[in-house]
Amino acid sequence: MKMKLHEYIKSLDEGKEKIDINYIIFFQHERLVHLIVTFFVGIAMVLFFIGFLITENILVFVLFILLLCLFIPYIFHYYYLENNVQKLYDYYLQNKRITKK
Repeated sequence: MKMKLHEYIKSLDEGKEKIDINYIIFFQHERLVHLIVTFFVGIAMVLFFIGFLITENILVFVLFILLLCLFIPYIFHYYYLENNVQKLYDYYLQNKRITKK
């Protein structure tokens, strides 16, 4: 997904393609899915940490660490998607202003 978004923005920068609302909708959907996954992984991670504090079971702490290892890349990936979808919005608005004139 990251590569597809990168290539699309690169083609927009080079003027090879014009902005298409379908791509924006597609990447918005992808961003929403990643937000939901990141949210639930974060909640599960916090719950496992609280569970470890209550039970002091090392296996619960291992689950917390595993989720933490998942959560950090999710945050970076969501950050990338969010920023680049915002860039697509800018391209769309810029294109809309040009076509109105």
